[in-house]
Amino acid sequence: MTQTVVITGASAGIGRATARLFGQRGANVALIARGRAGLDGAVRDVTDAGGKALAIPADVADHAAVEAAAGQAEEHFGPVDTWINVAFTSVFAPFAEIRPEEFRRVTEVSYLGFVYGTMAALARMKPRDKGTIVQVGSALGERSIPLQSAYCGAKHAINGFTESVRCELLHEGSNVRITVAQMPAVNTPQFSWVLSRLPRHPQPVPPIYQPELAARGVLYAADHPQRKQYWIGGSTAGTLLAQKVAAPLLDRYLARTGYDSQQTGEQVGPDRPANLWEPVDGPGGTDHGAHGVFDGRSHTRSPQLWASHHARLVSALGAAAAAGGALAALRRRAR
Repeated sequence: MTQTVVITGASAGIGRATARLFGQRGANVALIARGRAGLDGAVRDVTDAGGKALAIPADVADHAAVEAAAGQAEEHFGPVDTWINVAFTSVFAPFAEIRPEEFRRVTEVSYLGFVYGTMAALARMKPRDKGTIVQVGSALGERSIPLQSAYCGAKHAINGFTESVRCELLHEGSNVRITVAQMPAVNTPQFSWVLSRLPRHPQPVPPIYQPELAARGVLYAADHPQRKQYWIGGSTAGTLLAQKVAAPLLDRYLARTGYDSQQTGEQVGPDRPANLWEPVDGPGGTDHGAHGVFDGRSHTRSPQLWASHHARLVSALGAAAAAGGALAALRRRAR
């Protein structure tokens, strides 16, 4: 039976790469985003890969638009099996330099967009007692960094909101599943179009991963939603573990390094494009694809991703190694 998938933020970055992977499966993929050029490119990606695609221009900050998009997807393809929330925006600036309306806009897109997508998905999945929702989160949803207060706040909110919904689904005995894929720094076009008040070009904090690696993590989470969350990339695992044991040290470290590590050496002018209010890939615009400008510095593989997908095997190998070490120690003592 053909899988039907809805992806928000599908015109670029992780959403775009994820859409192509589902296309390779022959899935029906409903693509939600604001940018027409990016949506048209995503349709080509999905169909070229072997799937069927439907472009739905919509702003996820508008609940009525998201609800209408969900209805359009089901009218065109039939019941939605998987809903993936990816769409976001941000402002790169010290908190004191972010205007109230800008902070509100980031929150409406990057947090409430996930809320509205989840509402639309659950309204259709719960009566059927079937379906999966994947929230594309971030390591910054548990460990915030400077210059991204609005984005980090939204990602933290997604984690809290999703935990609450998961508990409710468990209480109801529902077969609908919801999980989170926590992302590392990814080479997406957002760093070329995010609203920025930094003197130099924004960049993801290295190490940087390609969106296809992130998309493989999303695909796996969609196929195995029983786990609460997945950590994608070694830097995500390292960051979240460090946050659990040494958060005050991370505060001081990021206070020293967080400004320079989020900027390249390239100066940027006041005419730099920004997509906070309007898409930069609107009608007549440019399709930016899945990748940003950091291809030469981005990783296509991560051993941690493999480990997270084979958790039982890794645990078994760890137990075997520990047993082997204990046995070797006993033998040394016996000698």
